[in-house]
Amino acid sequence: MLTDAAIKALKPKDKLYKIVDRDGMYVVVQPSGSIVFRLDYRLNGRRETLTLGRYGPAGLSLARAREKLIDACPSSEHSAQLAA
Repeated sequence: MLTDAAIKALKPKDKLYKIVDRDGMYVVVQPSGSIVFRLDYRLNGRRETLTLGRYGPAGLSLARAREKLIDACPSSEHSAQLAA
């Protein structure tokens, strides 16, 4: 599971990469150094991706991203379909 300290320690690379958290949530580290929270889930058999926001002073904290994850989760009948 990700922590704020672990996210702060992430360094940009030549290509973007992702670090998985839980319940379909992960962060994408872009070559520019920006870090974005995203959520993968399944709806009607299709994989969907929701961008929750950027990490940092002008963006989201890890705790706020997790709150948005809870708010963004589809209804209970679809929550079982969240992508791992």
